[in-house]
Amino acid sequence: MITDKNLKKIKLIVFDLDGTLLNDEGEIGSDSKKLIAELKKHNVTFTFASGRLHSAFVDYAEELELQTPLISLDGTLIKNHPDGKVLYQSFIDKKYMQKILAYADKYLLKIALCHADAIYYDDHNSIIPSILNKFGAKFEEVPYYGPYINSTLEVVLVSDYKDNIVEVNNRLSFPYTWGLSTSYYRSQSHASMYFLEIRKKGTTKGTGLQKLLKHLKLSWKETAVLGDWHNDKSLFETKALKIAVANAVAEIKFKSDHITARTNNEDGVGEFLEMVLKAKTS
Repeated sequence: MITDKNLKKIKLIVFDLDGTLLNDEGEIGSDSKKLIAELKKHNVTFTFASGRLHSAFVDYAEELELQTPLISLDGTLIKNHPDGKVLYQSFIDKKYMQKILAYADKYLLKIALCHADAIYYDDHNSIIPSILNKFGAKFEEVPYYGPYINSTLEVVLVSDYKDNIVEVNNRLSFPYTWGLSTSYYRSQSHASMYFLEIRKKGTTKGTGLQKLLKHLKLSWKETAVLGDWHNDKSLFETKALKIAVANAVAEIKFKSDHITARTNNEDGVGEFLEMVLKAKTS
């Protein structure tokens, strides 16, 4: 439950993008845009915490005229907009990258290396752009991965054999590997495909937000987060005010302080922003 007292304290609002701030056509609701502009007059700052690459949501930051650090690739990068200054980045250690590449070869997995501005793949992995669902990402084919393994934020492994993905996930998890965080799931758009995402251990949207709050000198009580999907879980385990849009998965709704009556396609974010504005002006 949220109150006007809670809402009056809010100085930072953090949006997940896909399924939350954006409708299914990739658009920001008109009410949200108007209310964001109005709330800026009341010293409210806005940012994104997304699984997208940084370069894949810069256009939205420009559309909303944001001037704030943005959290991308589920917390692996915090980069200021518009000046591009990097505040934090979490690269996978080279020794782990070499191990991941070896497993991809051994278990016949497709592999992509995610950096801040592009997703890299080689000729043996040319199917990657057609099956990897990273909204708005730039894909770039490279001759080989060698020059890119020192600055990889996230690796994605793909296979139509679940057992192979599970086996590699196990081999990259404790107690075999200490420094990585992994998650595997079935593709929503390609039912026969399974994905394994790999990042440096301890890197989530939630830890990214914690670093951002320290940089901005703000507290959790001054922060609201909005989300809809499983990768927003770490945001919804913080002490921020937690808002789930109506289309959110059950896990996120269960962890939320408030659920909007409207979905992302009905500008559910705008519904919450209206509540904040009313509290700020009452």
